[in-house]
Amino acid sequence: MKLLQDKILQEGKVLSESVLKVDSFLNHQIDPQLMLEIGEEFARLFANQGITKILTLESSGIAPSVMTGLKLGIPVIFARKRKSLTLTDDLLTATVYSYTKQESNEISISNKFIEKGDHVLIIDDFLANGEAALGLIELVTQAEATIAGIGIVIEKSFQAGGSKLREQGWKVESLARVESLSNGEVKFVKDKVEESV
Repeated sequence: MKLLQDKILQEGKVLSESVLKVDSFLNHQIDPQLMLEIGEEFARLFANQGITKILTLESSGIAPSVMTGLKLGIPVIFARKRKSLTLTDDLLTATVYSYTKQESNEISISNKFIEKGDHVLIIDDFLANGEAALGLIELVTQAEATIAGIGIVIEKSFQAGGSKLREQGWKVESLARVESLSNGEVKFVKDKVEESV
């Protein structure tokens, strides 16, 4: 997705060879027009999957998920990382390790929002080692629902998450695939279509 790649090149900040900061449009401040375009692209990529629900993780996955849900006309559920006084009964839970924050979080959703028979699209902001996606997969599995696919805004292809998920047979669609963050520079994976041109 060229629009997203351009935004990353213009506003993203490489903090290390494994950390890309995109807080000016995705992880802190949100660019609504870009999120709308992202939602339209995910809706296009997963149009024929019979999706009934979208599942994401708070908080950075919410904006692209809501725009996708708007385009597909379906509800969006976000798994909480923090305990809530109102979210206490009949929970589906999984543990997710965050390499960025160097901590484990228990994520949870109410079991009344994803049910057996649902076809769930998982969306997340980043895919690095795959821990968040695996945690969300675990929640859908506990609900005995079907995973229609996994949509990722930015995939760090030099880390193992994408390969791990694809090897497990999941349909993973990433809108921007980062090949390297070496020398403070973002390099994207070249699509086969681009290489032949």
